[in-house]
Amino acid sequence: MRFLLTPGRAGDNPQLVPLLDDISVSRRGPGRPRCRPETVIADKAYSHPSTCQAMRDRRITFVSPERDDQIARRVAKGSRGERQPAFDAEVYKQRNVVERCFNRLKQFRDLATRYAKRAAHYQAELTIAAIIHWLR
Repeated sequence: MRFLLTPGRAGDNPQLVPLLDDISVSRRGPGRPRCRPETVIADKAYSHPSTCQAMRDRRITFVSPERDDQIARRVAKGSRGERQPAFDAEVYKQRNVVERCFNRLKQFRDLATRYAKRAAHYQAELTIAAIIHWLR
């Protein structure tokens, strides 16, 4: 639905909110396109408090396990610490669909090895690979 290319070693977490802002899913029949997903499932890298707060502000259910350092910090604070965030393990199991999609896109040799040096060419190859994957 949406791809966002970043510079070489940029982190994934800061790109989540701009990526969600660009999503637009058309509805069947009349009506405005949907711009807000119901749920975002992410790995531990996205469990930063600012990301969780951004999802709460947008009224999006956010499912991500806590990092070990966050658990230790919360436990060290004791009763002054925050409450443990809700985590639905059954919903989190659906994250494998995204990982499988990445693996299928990496079957395209140009994408896996990054032969295209220009961002526009790489974005075009990624879009074509996604279309081929969708049509199969």
